[in-house]
Amino acid sequence: MTQRRGLTLTDVLITVVIGLVFAVIYSVWGAVYTALQPLGLHLNELVYGMWFIAAVVAYLIIRKPGVALLAEFAAGAGETIVLLQFDTVLIVYALLQGLACEVIFLLVKYQSASMLTAVTAGVAAGLITIPIDWYYGYLGHLETWNVVLLFSLRLLSAALIAGVLAHLIYQALSKTGVIKLVGRRSDKDYEGL
Repeated sequence: MTQRRGLTLTDVLITVVIGLVFAVIYSVWGAVYTALQPLGLHLNELVYGMWFIAAVVAYLIIRKPGVALLAEFAAGAGETIVLLQFDTVLIVYALLQGLACEVIFLLVKYQSASMLTAVTAGVAAGLITIPIDWYYGYLGHLETWNVVLLFSLRLLSAALIAGVLAHLIYQALSKTGVIKLVGRRSDKDYEGL
């Protein structure tokens, strides 16, 4: 059996399920983010990276083109369903964050499942939020040091949560063997079945 490069129906379904699981987590995570806002100094940005994790986890498991974009879209769309409010801005964020991750995965030719790749993808998703936040206009009233602090904490969170935590989730799933026949497969994977 040769390795299939494109997405299979199984790949798509698993990606969407990953996205929907994170949609539920995202909707609950909003309360954590909001609870940290009154503490000031943008400490809530230290948990912002959770909103980038679906794309990275899905990629690490399946490692095929389009998976990160699909997972983040499913998570964003699912979050609007869980929250019972359709939000086009949330969908825009999800699509662009998934696309930012896809660029990083393309650069490594969808071959790397390293911690560095995961962290870089998480940071890329964090970086793409800067122009979106600027476009939607709530950053213009902040002083420069405040914007720098906000995005420094957000990128740190992206690296730690969407990068390191996503990779730890992937490693834990790999050890259980549940992802052995998902994503990239070769004849060797079917030995002993």
